Amino acid sequence: MANLKEIRLRIKGVQSTQKVTKAMKMVSAAKLKKSQNRMLALRPYAGKLKEIMDHVTAAVNPSDIPSKLVEKRPVENVLMIVVTTNRGLCGPFNSNLIKEINQFVDDTYAAEKEAGKLHFLCVGKKGHEFYKKRGYNVLGSHEDYDVFSNLTFDRANEVISQVFESFEAGTYDKVHLAYNEFKNVMAQTRQVENFLPVAVEQDEAATSAPQALYIFEPDREKILSDLIPKALRTQFFRALLESNAAEQGARMVAMDAATENANELIRDLRLKYNKARQATITKEILEIAAGADALD
Repeated sequence: MANLKEIRLRIKGVQSTQKVTKAMKMVSAAKLKKSQNRMLALRPYAGKLKEIMDHVTAAVNPSDIPSKLVEKRPVENVLMIVVTTNRGLCGPFNSNLIKEINQFVDDTYAAEKEAGKLHFLCVGKKGHEFYKKRGYNVLGSHEDYDVFSNLTFDRANEVISQVFESFEAGTYDKVHLAYNEFKNVMAQTRQVENFLPVAVEQDEAATSAPQALYIFEPDREKILSDLIPKALRTQFFRALLESNAAEQGARMVAMDAATENANELIRDLRLKYNKARQATITKEILEIAAGADALD
Protein backbone atom coordinates (compact mmCIF):
# COMPACT_ATOMS: atom_id res chain seq x y z
CA MET A 1 0.00 0.00 0.00
CA ALA A 2 1.29 3.47 -0.92
CA ASN A 3 2.28 5.68 1.95
CA LEU A 4 0.22 8.69 3.00
CA LYS A 5 2.56 11.27 1.45
CA GLU A 6 2.37 9.65 -2.00
CA ILE A 7 -1.43 9.55 -1.88
CA ARG A 8 -1.62 13.21 -0.77
CA LEU A 9 0.65 14.24 -3.66
CA ARG A 10 -1.45 12.29 -6.14
CA ILE A 11 -4.67 13.87 -4.86
CA LYS A 12 -3.10 17.30 -5.25
CA GLY A 13 -2.01 16.46 -8.82
CA VAL A 14 -5.49 15.27 -9.83
CA GLN A 15 -7.03 18.42 -8.34
CA SER A 16 -4.66 20.57 -10.41
CA THR A 17 -5.62 18.67 -13.55
CA GLN A 18 -9.29 19.09 -12.68
CA LYS A 19 -8.87 22.87 -12.52
CA VAL A 20 -7.41 22.81 -16.04
CA THR A 21 -10.24 20.68 -17.46
CA LYS A 22 -12.85 22.93 -15.85
CA ALA A 23 -11.22 26.01 -17.37
CA MET A 24 -10.99 24.38 -20.80
CA LYS A 25 -14.65 23.40 -20.63
CA MET A 26 -15.66 27.01 -19.93
CA VAL A 27 -13.45 28.32 -22.76
CA SER A 28 -14.91 25.77 -25.20
CA ALA A 29 -18.45 26.70 -24.15
CA ALA A 30 -17.75 30.36 -24.91
CA LYS A 31 -16.16 29.54 -28.27
CA LEU A 32 -19.01 27.17 -29.11
CA LYS A 33 -21.59 29.92 -28.77
CA LYS A 34 -19.69 32.21 -31.13
CA SER A 35 -18.90 29.53 -33.73
CA GLN A 36 -22.45 28.16 -33.58
CA ASN A 37 -23.88 31.61 -34.30
CA ARG A 38 -21.63 31.98 -37.37
CA MET A 39 -22.57 28.52 -38.61
CA LEU A 40 -26.32 29.01 -38.16
CA ALA A 41 -26.15 32.37 -39.92
CA LEU A 42 -24.54 30.81 -43.01
CA ARG A 43 -26.68 27.66 -43.25
CA PRO A 44 -29.80 29.27 -44.84
CA TYR A 45 -27.71 31.24 -47.35
CA ALA A 46 -25.64 28.19 -48.36
CA GLY A 47 -28.74 26.02 -48.63
CA LYS A 48 -30.64 28.52 -50.79
CA LEU A 49 -27.63 29.12 -53.02
CA LYS A 50 -27.30 25.39 -53.66
CA GLU A 51 -31.03 25.12 -54.33
CA ILE A 52 -30.86 27.89 -56.94
CA MET A 53 -27.83 26.30 -58.58
CA ASP A 54 -29.59 22.91 -58.76
CA HIS A 55 -32.69 24.47 -60.33
CA VAL A 56 -30.73 26.41 -62.91
CA THR A 57 -28.38 23.58 -63.87
CA ALA A 58 -31.31 21.17 -64.21
CA ALA A 59 -32.72 23.32 -67.02
CA VAL A 60 -29.45 23.65 -68.94
CA ASN A 61 -27.58 21.20 -71.11
CA PRO A 62 -24.34 20.36 -69.24
CA SER A 63 -22.31 20.92 -72.40
CA ASP A 64 -23.59 24.52 -72.52
CA ILE A 65 -22.25 25.42 -69.06
CA PRO A 66 -19.09 27.52 -69.54
CA SER A 67 -17.26 26.13 -66.53
CA LYS A 68 -14.62 23.41 -66.28
CA LEU A 69 -15.81 22.72 -62.73
CA VAL A 70 -18.65 20.57 -64.15
CA GLU A 71 -16.44 18.66 -66.57
CA LYS A 72 -16.58 14.90 -66.02
CA ARG A 73 -13.43 12.98 -66.85
CA PRO A 74 -12.26 9.38 -66.39
CA VAL A 75 -11.13 9.17 -62.78
CA GLU A 76 -7.36 8.69 -62.49
CA ASN A 77 -6.20 11.16 -59.82
CA VAL A 78 -8.31 11.80 -56.72
CA LEU A 79 -8.04 14.55 -54.10
CA MET A 80 -9.51 14.22 -50.62
CA ILE A 81 -10.00 17.50 -48.72
CA VAL A 82 -9.91 16.50 -45.04
CA VAL A 83 -11.08 19.01 -42.40
CA THR A 84 -9.80 18.13 -38.92
CA THR A 85 -8.63 20.20 -35.94
CA ASN A 86 -5.35 21.86 -35.02
CA ARG A 87 -5.54 20.80 -31.37
CA GLY A 88 -6.52 17.65 -29.54
CA LEU A 89 -8.40 17.06 -26.27
CA CYS A 90 -11.69 16.71 -28.14
CA GLY A 91 -12.35 13.00 -27.69
CA PRO A 92 -12.72 10.80 -30.79
CA PHE A 93 -13.61 13.80 -32.97
CA ASN A 94 -10.69 13.40 -35.41
CA SER A 95 -10.21 9.65 -35.17
CA ASN A 96 -13.84 8.88 -36.06
CA LEU A 97 -13.66 11.12 -39.15
CA ILE A 98 -10.38 9.56 -40.25
CA LYS A 99 -11.86 6.06 -39.87
CA GLU A 100 -14.82 7.14 -42.03
CA ILE A 101 -12.47 8.53 -44.70
CA ASN A 102 -10.26 5.44 -44.72
CA GLN A 103 -13.30 3.18 -45.10
CA PHE A 104 -14.59 5.34 -47.96
CA VAL A 105 -11.20 5.25 -49.68
CA ASP A 106 -10.89 1.46 -49.32
CA ASP A 107 -14.40 0.97 -50.73
CA THR A 108 -14.17 3.48 -53.59
CA TYR A 109 -10.57 4.27 -54.51
CA ALA A 110 -8.55 1.20 -53.56
CA ALA A 111 -6.91 1.05 -57.02
CA GLU A 112 -5.99 4.74 -57.02
CA LYS A 113 -4.58 4.40 -53.52
CA GLU A 114 -2.45 1.43 -54.55
CA ALA A 115 -1.20 3.30 -57.63
CA GLY A 116 -0.26 6.39 -55.61
CA LYS A 117 -2.86 8.56 -57.36
CA LEU A 118 -4.76 9.43 -54.20
CA HIS A 119 -3.82 12.76 -52.63
CA PHE A 120 -4.85 14.51 -49.42
CA LEU A 121 -5.26 18.20 -48.73
CA CYS A 122 -5.51 18.44 -44.96
CA VAL A 123 -7.11 21.50 -43.37
CA GLY A 124 -6.11 20.94 -39.75
CA LYS A 125 -2.90 19.79 -38.11
CA LYS A 126 -4.23 16.47 -36.78
CA GLY A 127 -5.27 15.16 -40.19
CA HIS A 128 -2.01 16.33 -41.77
CA GLU A 129 0.08 14.56 -39.14
CA PHE A 130 -1.92 11.34 -39.42
CA TYR A 131 -1.64 10.92 -43.19
CA LYS A 132 1.91 12.28 -43.42
CA LYS A 133 3.22 9.75 -40.88
CA ARG A 134 1.61 6.89 -42.79
CA GLY A 135 3.20 7.75 -46.12
CA TYR A 136 0.18 9.12 -47.98
CA ASN A 137 0.50 11.80 -50.66
CA VAL A 138 -0.19 14.90 -48.56
CA LEU A 139 -0.09 18.32 -50.22
CA GLY A 140 2.16 21.03 -48.76
CA SER A 141 2.65 21.62 -45.07
CA HIS A 142 0.15 22.23 -42.29
CA GLU A 143 0.81 25.99 -42.38
CA ASP A 144 -0.03 26.18 -46.10
CA TYR A 145 -3.66 25.24 -45.46
CA ASP A 146 -4.15 26.45 -41.90
CA VAL A 147 -7.45 28.33 -41.88
CA PHE A 148 -8.55 27.82 -38.27
CA SER A 149 -6.01 30.29 -36.89
CA ASN A 150 -7.82 32.92 -38.99
CA LEU A 151 -11.20 31.50 -39.96
CA THR A 152 -12.49 33.97 -42.54
CA PHE A 153 -14.08 33.59 -45.95
CA ASP A 154 -11.07 35.23 -47.61
CA ARG A 155 -8.62 32.75 -46.05
CA ALA A 156 -10.85 29.80 -46.99
CA ASN A 157 -11.11 31.24 -50.52
CA GLU A 158 -7.31 31.18 -50.85
CA VAL A 159 -7.27 27.44 -50.14
CA ILE A 160 -10.19 26.46 -52.35
CA SER A 161 -8.93 28.59 -55.25
CA GLN A 162 -5.88 26.32 -55.42
CA VAL A 163 -8.20 23.32 -55.67
CA PHE A 164 -10.14 24.96 -58.52
CA GLU A 165 -6.91 25.68 -60.41
CA SER A 166 -5.67 22.10 -59.98
CA PHE A 167 -8.99 20.62 -61.14
CA GLU A 168 -9.26 22.91 -64.16
CA ALA A 169 -5.65 22.08 -65.11
CA GLY A 170 -6.48 18.36 -65.03
CA THR A 171 -4.26 17.56 -62.04
CA TYR A 172 -7.23 15.89 -60.32
CA ASP A 173 -10.27 14.28 -61.88
CA LYS A 174 -12.32 13.90 -58.70
CA VAL A 175 -12.41 15.90 -55.46
CA HIS A 176 -14.17 14.93 -52.23
CA LEU A 177 -14.74 16.99 -49.10
CA ALA A 178 -14.72 15.27 -45.68
CA TYR A 179 -15.66 17.03 -42.43
CA ASN A 180 -17.67 16.78 -39.22
CA GLU A 181 -21.10 18.40 -39.50
CA PHE A 182 -22.50 19.94 -36.33
CA LYS A 183 -25.60 18.07 -35.17
CA ASN A 184 -25.77 19.13 -31.53
CA VAL A 185 -23.35 19.67 -28.67
CA MET A 186 -23.18 15.95 -27.96
CA ALA A 187 -22.93 14.59 -31.50
CA GLN A 188 -21.47 15.24 -34.94
CA THR A 189 -22.32 13.76 -38.33
CA ARG A 190 -19.35 12.67 -40.42
CA GLN A 191 -19.71 13.77 -44.05
CA VAL A 192 -17.76 12.66 -47.13
CA GLU A 193 -19.25 14.67 -50.01
CA ASN A 194 -18.61 14.92 -53.72
CA PHE A 195 -17.11 18.35 -54.36
CA LEU A 196 -15.79 18.34 -57.93
CA PRO A 197 -16.93 17.99 -60.60
CA VAL A 198 -20.28 19.57 -59.79
CA ALA A 199 -23.07 17.09 -60.32
CA VAL A 200 -25.29 18.39 -63.14
CA GLU A 201 -28.31 16.33 -64.17
CA GLN A 202 -30.48 17.75 -66.89
CA ASP A 203 -34.21 17.68 -66.14
CA GLU A 204 -36.30 17.49 -69.33
CA ALA A 205 -39.39 18.71 -67.50
CA ALA A 206 -37.52 21.72 -66.15
CA THR A 207 -36.16 22.49 -69.63
CA SER A 208 -39.59 22.48 -71.30
CA ALA A 209 -41.53 24.10 -68.43
CA PRO A 210 -42.35 27.83 -68.47
CA GLN A 211 -39.68 29.90 -66.74
CA ALA A 212 -41.91 31.28 -63.99
CA LEU A 213 -39.57 30.96 -61.03
CA TYR A 214 -36.59 32.98 -62.28
CA ILE A 215 -35.87 35.74 -64.77
CA PHE A 216 -32.35 35.30 -66.16
CA GLU A 217 -30.26 38.32 -67.08
CA PRO A 218 -28.22 38.06 -69.23
CA ASP A 219 -28.71 34.25 -69.60
CA ARG A 220 -28.43 30.97 -67.72
CA GLU A 221 -24.98 30.09 -69.04
CA LYS A 222 -23.42 33.40 -68.00
CA ILE A 223 -25.05 33.25 -64.57
CA LEU A 224 -23.81 29.69 -63.99
CA SER A 225 -20.23 30.64 -64.84
CA ASP A 226 -20.33 32.93 -61.78
CA LEU A 227 -22.80 31.00 -59.63
CA ILE A 228 -21.04 27.61 -59.59
CA PRO A 229 -17.70 28.82 -58.16
CA LYS A 230 -19.49 31.02 -55.65
CA ALA A 231 -21.68 28.13 -54.48
CA LEU A 232 -18.63 25.87 -54.09
CA ARG A 233 -16.72 28.48 -52.11
CA THR A 234 -19.72 28.88 -49.83
CA GLN A 235 -20.05 25.11 -49.47
CA PHE A 236 -16.40 24.84 -48.43
CA PHE A 237 -16.64 27.73 -45.95
CA ARG A 238 -19.80 26.21 -44.47
CA ALA A 239 -17.94 22.91 -43.96
CA LEU A 240 -15.21 24.79 -42.08
CA LEU A 241 -17.75 26.53 -39.84
CA GLU A 242 -19.59 23.26 -39.20
CA SER A 243 -16.34 21.53 -38.25
CA ASN A 244 -15.27 24.41 -36.02
CA ALA A 245 -18.57 24.42 -34.10
CA ALA A 246 -18.52 20.62 -33.83
CA GLU A 247 -14.95 20.74 -32.52
CA GLN A 248 -15.85 23.14 -29.70
CA GLY A 249 -18.85 21.01 -28.75
CA ALA A 250 -16.75 17.83 -28.73
CA ARG A 251 -14.03 19.47 -26.64
CA MET A 252 -16.57 20.82 -24.14
CA VAL A 253 -18.07 17.33 -23.72
CA ALA A 254 -14.62 15.73 -23.43
CA MET A 255 -13.47 18.22 -20.78
CA ASP A 256 -16.72 17.76 -18.84
CA ALA A 257 -16.17 13.99 -18.86
CA ALA A 258 -12.55 14.50 -17.78
CA THR A 259 -13.68 16.67 -14.87
CA GLU A 260 -16.16 14.03 -13.74
CA ASN A 261 -13.50 11.33 -14.02
CA ALA A 262 -11.19 13.46 -11.89
CA ASN A 263 -13.92 13.72 -9.23
CA GLU A 264 -14.28 9.94 -9.13
CA LEU A 265 -10.51 9.48 -8.96
CA ILE A 266 -10.24 11.97 -6.09
CA ARG A 267 -12.99 10.13 -4.18
CA ASP A 268 -11.17 6.82 -4.67
CA LEU A 269 -7.85 8.32 -3.59
CA ARG A 270 -9.37 9.88 -0.48
CA LEU A 271 -10.92 6.54 0.46
CA LYS A 272 -7.55 4.89 -0.08
CA TYR A 273 -5.89 7.64 1.99
CA ASN A 274 -8.33 7.17 4.87
CA LYS A 275 -7.80 3.40 4.82
CA ALA A 276 -4.01 3.82 4.86
CA ARG A 277 -4.25 6.38 7.68
CA GLN A 278 -6.53 4.09 9.72
CA ALA A 279 -4.13 1.19 9.18
CA THR A 280 -1.24 3.34 10.41
CA ILE A 281 -3.20 4.38 13.54
CA THR A 282 -4.21 0.78 14.24
CA LYS A 283 -0.61 -0.33 13.88
CA GLU A 284 0.58 2.34 16.32
CA ILE A 285 -2.10 1.37 18.88
CA LEU A 286 -1.09 -2.27 18.61
CA GLU A 287 2.56 -1.36 19.17
CA ILE A 288 1.65 0.69 22.28
CA ALA A 289 -0.51 -2.12 23.62
CA ALA A 290 2.25 -4.64 22.99
CA GLY A 291 4.75 -2.42 24.81
CA ALA A 292 2.43 -2.05 27.80
CA ASP A 293 1.96 -5.82 27.97
CA ALA A 294 5.71 -6.31 27.88
CA LEU A 295 6.17 -3.94 30.88
CA ASP A 296 3.55 -5.88 32.88
